[in-house]
Amino acid sequence: MPSSWTIYHNPRCSKSRATLAILHDAGIQPAVVEYLKDTPTAAELDATFRKLGCEPPVAMRFGEPAAKELGLHASDVRPRAEWLRLIVEHPILLERPIVIHGDTARIGRPPERVKELL
Repeated sequence: MPSSWTIYHNPRCSKSRATLAILHDAGIQPAVVEYLKDTPTAAELDATFRKLGCEPPVAMRFGEPAAKELGLHASDVRPRAEWLRLIVEHPILLERPIVIHGDTARIGRPPERVKELL
């Protein structure tokens, strides 16, 4: 049976590792999506942002060199589809980790925020 939990995970990120540990400590074995290797589609990201209850820029890393190279700013006004395309093309821009459970999701910054889903 597939897990009803998913984490968009970067194993090199301490916050992502801490969030995964919280889930494991709670007895949860989520589906782990290493989003830098296995980038979600625009449709998957769109569904994730709807579960987060936010627009894509809220969960983007504007301090990343890629954002600077692309001239991206959190205050930019762009169509949702364009934000999604940018994340698909540059997955490093996605805030991490994101934990999804059913119709709800949380960004694990700080990692303890995922406890809201437990």
